Amino acid sequence: MSDPITQKTAEMQVGVVIRRMPGVTRWAKWVWRPTAVLPGANAADWRELRREGEAVEFHAATLPVEIHRAETEAYRVALSDDPPSCWVILRPCEDPQSRHEVAVFGVTVSPFEAQDYADSGEEIVERVPMPAPMIAWLAEFVAQHHVDEPFIKRRRDKTRIDRVEDGKGDARVRQEADVYRAPGARRAKPEKLH
Repeated sequence: MSDPITQKTAEMQVGVVIRRMPGVTRWAKWVWRPTAVLPGANAADWRELRREGEAVEFHAATLPVEIHRAETEAYRVALSDDPPSCWVILRPCEDPQSRHEVAVFGVTVSPFEAQDYADSGEEIVERVPMPAPMIAWLAEFVAQHHVDEPFIKRRRDKTRIDRVEDGKGDARVRQEADVYRAPGARRAKPEKLH
């Protein structure tokens, strides 16, 4: 077994619990919502966990959550949430034989990655509270690998662009010949007397 400090990644199997409830409009028969994650869960394929009237909770899938040492800043944000959170990504099910309208696509502990999926508009992204064993696992990984990057103020270029230089065009644009010459520059300028 290798030293955990030298490992670049870590992985944990996580089960996803999804609740199916009746829809509130005639256009949506069911509402699918992730409600929990189960660290270290065994494989599952839509196993029913409990039923309360028409609401049913399923252990829908078990997926790996992979973390990378280059993304510890994102994990620090997830751990600082109240409560600490992870995100479940669902996609519409493309299997016509499936009884379920959604498929579990992934689980992430990075709020930045979750935001990328939410921005696409293709997936359903739901925040789920992170269980205590997962918090401890992620916090240990961050403590071992996080390095604060010093803030470096960007310096401006000293080139002055407000000066008028007839016949040269914009100084920021590289060019072989004059692109623009002001009409006043065409006239001959009178010589100065000394």
